[in-house]
Amino acid sequence: MCENRAEPMPSKAKTKLEAAQRPARAAAKKAAKAPAKRSGGRRATPRGTRKASASPTNAKPKLLSGGNPQIPKGDGDAPVQAYIAAMPGWKRECGRRIDAFIERTVPHVRKAVRWNSPFYGIEGRGWFLGLHCFTHYVQVTFLRGTSLRPVPPGPSKHPHVRYLNIREEDAFDEKLFGTWIEQAVELPGDPLF
Repeated sequence: MCENRAEPMPSKAKTKLEAAQRPARAAAKKAAKAPAKRSGGRRATPRGTRKASASPTNAKPKLLSGGNPQIPKGDGDAPVQAYIAAMPGWKRECGRRIDAFIERTVPHVRKAVRWNSPFYGIEGRGWFLGLHCFTHYVQVTFLRGTSLRPVPPGPSKHPHVRYLNIREEDAFDEKLFGTWIEQAVELPGDPLF
């Protein structure tokens, strides 16, 4: 009868085989741990393809003092909508209402987030309005507010700026707000923002 047992490998041959395999194993381990190399001066991973858990867009925005959302600076509707979505409580609906009203009144409005606040303006003419959350109210900033009639009620240290502070219990006067928006669009905007 013939037995089908494997013969044990002589120790010298076994040692030579292991020694030959060691560099290949070490290289495979190192490659698995090392990040992808850059080639040709370009990123190995295209922008915007980070893991979902590490993406800042998936994280809930931090609320600063007074409940003001911390939103990165950006142009267009997306950062403004992110700001509005992050507004706490009743302020979110107030922000949506103001944003929708401005879009209806000024169809070609330009939007951006600067200094953790949405701004509205006209391309090439500057900004005419900003929003900001505070603890007890949403502040609408008319950047040329002293030129509006009637002048918005909130004074400012800046000579041209006037504020409208909207509290939860306040009634929203759409007619007066629309008048202010229509006037503000016709004025030269504030290029500083």
